[in-house]
Amino acid sequence: MPSADVTAARRVVLITTGGTIAGVAADAREHVSYRAGVLGAHELLAALPGFPGSPEAAVESVALARLDSCDMDHSTWVRLARAVNDHLARPEVTGVVVTHGTDTLEETAYFLHHTVCAHKPVVLTAAMRPATAASPDGPQNLLDALTLAAGATGSGARGVLVVMGGTVHAGVDVRKLHGYRLEAFGSGDAGPVALVQDGAVRALRAWPAWSADAPFAAVLQTDPADWPAVDIVTSHAGARAATLDALVAAGARGIVLAGTGNGTVHAALRAAAQRAQAQGVRVLRATRCVAGGVVGAPADALPSAGDATPAQARVQLLLSLVSGG
Repeated sequence: MPSADVTAARRVVLITTGGTIAGVAADAREHVSYRAGVLGAHELLAALPGFPGSPEAAVESVALARLDSCDMDHSTWVRLARAVNDHLARPEVTGVVVTHGTDTLEETAYFLHHTVCAHKPVVLTAAMRPATAASPDGPQNLLDALTLAAGATGSGARGVLVVMGGTVHAGVDVRKLHGYRLEAFGSGDAGPVALVQDGAVRALRAWPAWSADAPFAAVLQTDPADWPAVDIVTSHAGARAATLDALVAAGARGIVLAGTGNGTVHAALRAAAQRAQAQGVRVLRATRCVAGGVVGAPADALPSAGDATPAQARVQLLLSLVSGG
């Protein structure tokens, strides 16, 4: 529910979608066995160590979902992107903050980067520990996100951003690097965009670019139920063509290959991918390596996803197919 004073001159909109940041466990020592998405915006804001001005007067909250982000779906993506666009269009809104689970954070950030006209900051944040932990990371992450979205520091922040552990990543670059530690996110070779230090924003490079009309904004006018199937297949020792063939037979219209090394693909999968292409299935080749992307391409190589992770490449291919590209 919006806070009582929704006519304040400057506002940050907080959209909650669930995740560990809103998770609850029976024991403060428990960081793994917890229920995600239990707490609402009021409880999240109440746990903040402090925020410039009154949180009740400065932050307007919208409950969009209560998901464990491993269960994120296309319908929620569309609802989220539409909500973000609507709130960014309001002149009194300085920015939007989205609380999210960490598991699919990079996918949602990448989707929003390509579908939202982020002329103001759209800041995703999350937590690696539930809210009931003895030392939760969520409150500080949320405080940093609100600080960045409020624009109070005159940083000029804009674009889709992710704030975790005081580090600001561009939504187009962020990826999850670790499944448990607090320092779980990075930006690949691009590096972080900024730092939030003692309540101030220190820019390290240019804010991510955006266009007046996001490249795939028209996707938000389509029904996710009609979106084509796009799957990820990992190349590995002993990989079988049958895996990829089965996905094509089941109706996949796009395949992302998470290749080894510099995007190399097992011969069996490569042959299957070429057969799929002959049937009109789009194929992209990424790397399962955490950093580095795919550099260069032999003359006969399958199409490259460049710097995108397999998860990001899947979103890229999905958006292209939905928009008719």
